[in-house]
Amino acid sequence: MGALDDVLARGVATGAVPGLVAMVGNATGVTWSGVAGDAAPGRQMTLDKVFRIYSMTKAVGATAAMMLIDRGQLELNATVASIIPEFSKVRVLEGFDGDVPRLRAPKSQATIRQLATHTSGFTYDLWNPDVTHWLAATGAPGILTGLKSSLFYPMMFDPGARWDYGIGIDWLGQVVEAVSGRRIDQFCHDEIFVPLDMASTAFECEGAMAERLTAVAARGADGKLAPFDIAPPPHPEFYGMGHALYSTAGDYLRFMRMFLNRGTLSGQRLLSEAAVDTMLANQIGDLRVRKLVTVAPTITADCELFPGTPKTHSFGFLRTEEDVPGMRSAGSQGWAGLLNTHYWFDPARNVAATIMTQTLPFVEAPFTQVYGEFERAVYASL
Repeated sequence: MGALDDVLARGVATGAVPGLVAMVGNATGVTWSGVAGDAAPGRQMTLDKVFRIYSMTKAVGATAAMMLIDRGQLELNATVASIIPEFSKVRVLEGFDGDVPRLRAPKSQATIRQLATHTSGFTYDLWNPDVTHWLAATGAPGILTGLKSSLFYPMMFDPGARWDYGIGIDWLGQVVEAVSGRRIDQFCHDEIFVPLDMASTAFECEGAMAERLTAVAARGADGKLAPFDIAPPPHPEFYGMGHALYSTAGDYLRFMRMFLNRGTLSGQRLLSEAAVDTMLANQIGDLRVRKLVTVAPTITADCELFPGTPKTHSFGFLRTEEDVPGMRSAGSQGWAGLLNTHYWFDPARNVAATIMTQTLPFVEAPFTQVYGEFERAVYASL
């Protein structure tokens, strides 16, 4: 599997990234792992480095909700407002009169399924100028403030009308809290991290974990990477299950291997096989995942993974509906975090992989080239 080591080394040598950790496994265990470059200036990358995984958190939040569904404590098609009455305050943004938002009630009530599949009406400001305008016009806090009031973004479309990427799983974490009676950090620790032996996954990066934290670098107008300060808010009013976690490549691979093992790992069952089937199925019907067009190019490039390949959304993951030649199979699941931490798992080929760095912009061309080379090398090695 030397080609995998070559991909990482080349990514650092070309200046695409300052450093990388990557790992490949299957239902049985880890089959390859590698590092290249630096975790911070003057500090070599190692397999145990900690990363701000941002939207890789979403799959964990969706899994927590599916565990409650599996236990009969939550229904896929339950309305969010039936569990969190405050949710009924959320309106749909129709436009602006100058800087005054025009809001109306949604035509239907958002459901648990829609929160988990990004079809509930919420979108992020990074890819929607109307959200950016609304935040500026109202002075409302953004979701990364960690303030509970930041959950009350308006919807950009009626629930179920289309797929678009936003804060639905942040609300889903609040549903898990309401149903379970536990804070989401406690629920995830007790029900997911401890059973899966994810000892380096946490909502706060403190103590020994902080000593292993990888530095962030952003590409400037000169094309060079420079230090950049960004992190989930520490000790927030609520932990957003869209972005709040820190983790390692090894821990996240264990999380994915649980799905390859159809809900169990190392003798610990988190989900029934039926729940895994539900979680990994297309949950958005005829809707399709669309290209995300950036309105914040210093933070993210346009995002369209596998252009031309039809993609849907399962209960928590991006799902490819056709084989990608030389790469993942139909039915594969995956997604990524803002600082270019990426993952996928392919039940048909019994493979899971993650490749992690800490750079901006998200999915910029230098990184996506490395990512594509990595995935092709993984499949060539099978």
